[in-house]
Amino acid sequence: MPSPRPQFLLLQVRNLDDPMREQEVGCFATALGCPADSIDTHDLLSGPPPRHRLSAYAAVLLGGSGDYSVAAGGEWLEPVLDAMRQLHEMGKPTFASCWGFQALARALGGRVVTDLSRAELGTIELELTEAGLADPVLGILPPRFIGHAGHQDIVDTLPAGAIRLARSDRVEYQAFTFPGKPIYCTQFHPELTRRAFLERLEQYPSYVERIVGCSLERFAAGVRETPEANRLLRRFVQVVLDSELA
Repeated sequence: MPSPRPQFLLLQVRNLDDPMREQEVGCFATALGCPADSIDTHDLLSGPPPRHRLSAYAAVLLGGSGDYSVAAGGEWLEPVLDAMRQLHEMGKPTFASCWGFQALARALGGRVVTDLSRAELGTIELELTEAGLADPVLGILPPRFIGHAGHQDIVDTLPAGAIRLARSDRVEYQAFTFPGKPIYCTQFHPELTRRAFLERLEQYPSYVERIVGCSLERFAAGVRETPEANRLLRRFVQVVLDSELA
């Protein structure tokens, strides 16, 4: 019997030799509670996927990036932002974390800046807004919870009409959605466990030196498990996708 068609399309912004490409698939599979072969990937650095490919999956996923910045951009970025606008226009079920959060914000009219004074790295405390408390996806979380973050690009202004769902002490916009659209975006990483987060930082050690100014070994002692945040992707499936996938 042939295998079922993959249900998710993960749009990646990572160099071809980056071992975190495969790791990212595994992280999303674990967080979604699905086999890794339920997730196809598309390399955004080679160009955006055509609209018919976006339509072929139950949901689209976006995560972090190894060496690429939404704020800094590049020739490759504008066609990718067009694909983000298509996801919004289609009302395509989408979950975006970190780089994906920033890309969707910028594509739809928000502002993204690089600001080391507001950079976050580690297990951080987050707080739901009133809208977040009432939201069917993020509302399963307690009012204050922890999540993994690693970024120096900041969403400084949300797109018009976006609903802010969470904040942190340093960064005002940590999660958002759009009215009537099955699209959820988080600056933090609900797809990462403690182990997976530290694997990422072993691959990109300059991040620790630049943002927190200490060794990875010392930094790792303060990284915690984030079981509440790790529930979000399964909740996204339950709420946004049909019962067959839930």
